[in-house]
Amino acid sequence: MKLNRRGALALLGLAAATPAGAEAGKVQFMHGVASGDPGPDRVVIWTRVTPPGPTAALAFAWQVTDAEGRVVQRGKGVTGPERDFTIKVDVEGLKADADYTYTFEAADVRSPAGRTRTLPVSGTKDVVLVVASCSLYPQGYFNAYQAIADLPRVDAVLHMGDYIYEYGGPGSYGEGSPVSEQRHHAPFREIVSLADYRERHAQYKTDPALQAAHARAPWIVSWDDHETANNSYGDGAENHQTESEGVWMERKAVALKAYYEWMPIRDPAPGVSLAEAAARSFRFGDLAQVIMLETRLTARDRPLTYEEDLPVVDDKPDFAAFGRKLNDPARRMMGVAQEAWLGRELTASVGAGHAWQIVGTGVVMGRIRVPDPDADLPPGAMASLDEAGQRRVQRMKPIAQAGLPYGLDMWDGYPADRERVYSQFKAARARPIVVSGDSHAFWANELSDAQGRRVACEFGATAVTSPGGDDYFKTFKIGPAFEKVSPEVVFNDQGAKGFVLLTLTRKAAKGEMMAVSTIASTTFTTSVLKTFQAVPEGAGISALRAL
Repeated sequence: MKLNRRGALALLGLAAATPAGAEAGKVQFMHGVASGDPGPDRVVIWTRVTPPGPTAALAFAWQVTDAEGRVVQRGKGVTGPERDFTIKVDVEGLKADADYTYTFEAADVRSPAGRTRTLPVSGTKDVVLVVASCSLYPQGYFNAYQAIADLPRVDAVLHMGDYIYEYGGPGSYGEGSPVSEQRHHAPFREIVSLADYRERHAQYKTDPALQAAHARAPWIVSWDDHETANNSYGDGAENHQTESEGVWMERKAVALKAYYEWMPIRDPAPGVSLAEAAARSFRFGDLAQVIMLETRLTARDRPLTYEEDLPVVDDKPDFAAFGRKLNDPARRMMGVAQEAWLGRELTASVGAGHAWQIVGTGVVMGRIRVPDPDADLPPGAMASLDEAGQRRVQRMKPIAQAGLPYGLDMWDGYPADRERVYSQFKAARARPIVVSGDSHAFWANELSDAQGRRVACEFGATAVTSPGGDDYFKTFKIGPAFEKVSPEVVFNDQGAKGFVLLTLTRKAAKGEMMAVSTIASTTFTTSVLKTFQAVPEGAGISALRAL
């Protein structure tokens, strides 16, 4: 069916719609609904409508109702193949600190309903946030997302990245898991083109648990690397080969186009690039400011690697030369403009009397050192690895003895830039709580500057499904080894899957590490693995205390 714009709009005059379904010849809402980027008077609502066949345009309507069931906003529009039939509406004119329900309609079919809420303006007693990341589709069931959907209260979900993964095909990351035969990546190969990225986003959003979590509350999303390619940076990626996969900047552009089509994120203002627009902030009344950083695709320099960048002189690694590279002040995670913006946001938040500044970043900010495989790992841990794994770990022994960082793709790989961020924290007299993803592990870290002064604390969210260190060591818990060798690490768990539940009041910031019992079955339980709390301490923040 082909429609011109006038004909498509005429469809919107039709009356009551039936629920979404798979009836032949009907449009379908196969990918659920979502909302995001809330403000005190607005929120973005999203869905994707699947036409029954090829068409140039598809009309839709939307409406938002308040807690009493009254329609408070409604509108119409047209979507089409130029945006993969996704629908995104920036709904304005809403009341602050209010709950709403929203639905979409197309060709007599109504979407599932979603719940959302606007941000408060003042008098904010508490805020409840979820921090999540790293959902590898073939690795397991998205039970953590279902657990989020089942929470009695969540004001917003902060997703710190790796929402999708670019891998695919036989033997690729996640294949070979206990459930991968039921959850192969689509397309079943690595994604490169716009059509590929769209198909992968579409596949993830068919997952019922992910749909439930999106329908539960507004999301504030940020990408890390796998939304484009592994270990990506401004000018390239570790998992991008120009010879076989084309020009990196073209791949990055189509990946971001698909991301903005398929995610409930506000589209950029005129003249602002897709990558730059990811850095944004949200004021939760007079209690907290959430500041989301973009640390991948605007200004990040290529991450160093020990394989490529550690010089060998007379058959010995030259750690001093490597240290000079690592600490080069010119190396950046963020650009000058974003750094200045962060400073302004922190200053404005402190000036507004906020108790907390929540700084979202895709990768762990704390200093993480490498455990010595012989001295720091539990007895028998090495023997539990296969031969290739043992060789990889043993290669890190000289790195451990030199006191060098564990993850060069994390903030540890950009120490001068991290110090600049810490300078912003101190200059603003902020009380920052850093929330991060990427590592597939839970972290409770106390962050200190180069002089050893505590400047923030960090709650790192483990993966929804992606494998952590314990998945490779099988029966051994290696988190305590990172606690032992890393002074900033208060707690680390490399096995659990789940999310962080962060509850903020003026008196305390409480981070609960919520773990699901399994990702190999959709029957699961959720429990609190560990809880830590920080309290305001002068112009800064206290040490983390286990509860």
